[in-house]
Amino acid sequence: MVWATSAPDAQRMARAAQALGAQAVAGSQALMMLLGSLDLTDERRLLAEVNGFFNRRVVFQDDVDVWGVVDHWASPLETLNKGAGDCEDFALAKYFSLLSAGVPAERMRLVYVRARIGGVNGVSQAHMVLAYYAEPSAEPLILDNLIDDIRPASRRPDLTPVFSFNTQGLWQGVGTTLAGDPTARLSRWRDVLTKARQEGFLP
Repeated sequence: MVWATSAPDAQRMARAAQALGAQAVAGSQALMMLLGSLDLTDERRLLAEVNGFFNRRVVFQDDVDVWGVVDHWASPLETLNKGAGDCEDFALAKYFSLLSAGVPAERMRLVYVRARIGGVNGVSQAHMVLAYYAEPSAEPLILDNLIDDIRPASRRPDLTPVFSFNTQGLWQGVGTTLAGDPTARLSRWRDVLTKARQEGFLP
């Protein structure tokens, strides 16, 4: 299935990047060049390129080290400007970049999971990934900063979904029953939506 293609608002993005700093400018220009070079109707390549772009360009660091607070949801340009972020920042940057490239919101969910780190006997910790659904009933593909490969959910037994959300709803796990309005229940989601809109990733 082909969606209507679009692109981030270049003027809004340029203004927002300039206000943040040189790294945001360089990162936003690189992202725009990437999206401009792709056939935005080739969904698998678009997913792979955006996933790889942020996994290569951003270094994992905890919020307390990057922002000086325990939990901060950064906008895509904030993450590019810092060159560092935690799992939420990776997932959010990929979500908004793909959304701005024309991927419908209903095809993507940000998913809070329990990730088992270190194999069968490893430690379980909170983590966020981006899930992509080619069709509503399809097995989702998982975009993750822990590994570069985009794998079907069945090949990620290390991840246990807790809840998921996007700009259209909030769900327990990755089910189909709505569990409320994410903007009402997740204050950081409201904040990052505002920032993403100011940066040109949302209309």
